[in-house]
Amino acid sequence: MVQKFQSPVRVYKYPFELVMKAYERRFPTCPQMPIVLDCQIIKDESLENGSKRNTSRRCKLSVDVPYIFKKLIGVDHVFFVQHNYLDMTNRTLCIEAVNESFSSRIEIFERCRYYAHPDNSGWTCFDQTATLDIKNFFGFEHSMEKMGMKQYTQTTLKGKEIIEFFINQLREEGITHVERWTLPANAPKSPILDLAPSQNNIFLDGDFIAQSLGKLSPMQESKLLELRKMLDGVDDLERVPSYQTILRFLAARDWHVTQAFTMLCDSIRWRREHRIDYLLKEYSKPAVVKEHFPGDWHHHDKEGRPIYILRLGHMDVKGLLKSLGMEGLLRLALHICEEGIQKISISAERLEKPVLNWSLLVDLEGLSMRHLWRPGIKALLYIIETVERNYPETMGRVLVVQAPRVFPIAWTIVSTFIDEHTRSKFLFYGPDNVHMKEGLSQYLNEDMVPDFLGGPCKTMIHDGGLVPKTLYKMNSLEEHDVETADKISPINSSGVLASVTSHDPRNVYKTVELKAGFSHELLIRNEDPKSVLTWDFDVVRNELHFTLYRVTEVLPEKNDSAVSFFDLTQFIEGVNYFKEEPTLICRHTESVQGSHVMHHNDSYIMQWFSPSGAQLNFFYEVLSSVNYKGSMTSLQSAFSSNSSTATSIQS
Repeated sequence: MVQKFQSPVRVYKYPFELVMKAYERRFPTCPQMPIVLDCQIIKDESLENGSKRNTSRRCKLSVDVPYIFKKLIGVDHVFFVQHNYLDMTNRTLCIEAVNESFSSRIEIFERCRYYAHPDNSGWTCFDQTATLDIKNFFGFEHSMEKMGMKQYTQTTLKGKEIIEFFINQLREEGITHVERWTLPANAPKSPILDLAPSQNNIFLDGDFIAQSLGKLSPMQESKLLELRKMLDGVDDLERVPSYQTILRFLAARDWHVTQAFTMLCDSIRWRREHRIDYLLKEYSKPAVVKEHFPGDWHHHDKEGRPIYILRLGHMDVKGLLKSLGMEGLLRLALHICEEGIQKISISAERLEKPVLNWSLLVDLEGLSMRHLWRPGIKALLYIIETVERNYPETMGRVLVVQAPRVFPIAWTIVSTFIDEHTRSKFLFYGPDNVHMKEGLSQYLNEDMVPDFLGGPCKTMIHDGGLVPKTLYKMNSLEEHDVETADKISPINSSGVLASVTSHDPRNVYKTVELKAGFSHELLIRNEDPKSVLTWDFDVVRNELHFTLYRVTEVLPEKNDSAVSFFDLTQFIEGVNYFKEEPTLICRHTESVQGSHVMHHNDSYIMQWFSPSGAQLNFFYEVLSSVNYKGSMTSLQSAFSSNSSTATSIQS
């Protein structure tokens, strides 16, 4: 396989003639390149009244490979032939080099150019390309390929350093200016080439990389330029993505150019289909977001990254999803991402240094099992998948603060679907204020710590709270939304989410009309000790009494819903059934979420009793114990009993 390399443009802020004088001093050897043992001129000719000079050299290089390779190939040095084509009229030097040794087994070709900067005649540009084709090398083709890449990287890094060294040497000798070459009197003029960059040329210089993209290796620079050139072949491309965007997609695919190209092209099509480029202009936050979404931007961290704060524990996930729908919530998330890209650019310009991503601070105060409401989890996974596919590497760091002991359960579910590299950016802090402040001080200036974390900086973030049901939209969880979530909800080989109790996705919540004095009971037969039963229900008209029981004997199937299991004569509390949760009185319009760890291999009964007649809207599911290995101790110690039942969002 042929390996191709291409460097960005390096800019020397010196005239071409001075750079050429420095360049000549690197021959026959120079201390910065000890690998070059000698260079002998084998051809040197002057043409067109001295305006052109063609020079060929045979260069002897030491073999910088392990001893075993030297023994294998039987040589300590190899030879390359270099051809230089200097044009003083057009102020260009083209260099071509090929290997003479082992040319039947390895083909190495390198082309370099020095030329006057197209926009500043007092500066000089340099670029280089190279190809490496190892056809057959004693079975060590892959090893030689790796060593070739390493050698290319080293010589590329040395190139600019060498020219700067000899320019400083000339300066010490009093030479700071070299006159431009002029044509002798009465000599015929040579044609002057138009070297101005065409519209299709890609001018990526090293200074831009250092100032806007950060430190990249020569191989990474080469791949960046390769991917940028591939985009020129994309049809109907309305505008070329920025180098920052190209860099993010490359990093997301571990610098595999072809994979990054496919991912980027898919994202470009997605942006066009969904008008993402117009989102910042066209999107208007709904009233429910303005009044009940607990998130907003908040200054910058110590590295200049914009910070977004999300008080997730204060978020009414169910209320927002029922008010906005799946696509509405996704649109909000995409708007935040687009704002983030814009703020990253502003921050980089203000600080005059590379800023490529933003930081997220997630406050989990108030987090409970109600946040694991299944449609909410599916919506979150849908958003995560969409964002990771189209905004890779935009998240620099995630600071998770005030994480309660119940948090490992939520993290176990969600983290499975977050890219491993992204997961490594998460930092967690519990409710211990001392340790949290010490941790935050590493990333935030003291005057930027938000007031709700004990800092001096006031935020403009809404406290969240319950979304009034008057803002719920009819069929806000539309069939399309739920089907979409069902399609993208991943089920992986480790079984995460695989054992969730099945429900009809078209009817997530069930409604029951209860007459006065009657009960509604659900029987859950548990065969998975330490699995977690979660529930979410609304009460309409009058009150309901909710209780959770555990039954130690096999119960018969009920044919009549009006008959209670507890009407059976052999049922004795404390003998064959036990009250696992104290009875909770739930009043009209209340929304109740909770969970219980089912330790026993028994049956569990969820009972709602209606003293005066009421309507019950409910949803429940069983979360497999396989998801919580190593987390159960934390879960149980978070509460005085084994459950978490909440009737309101903590503020």
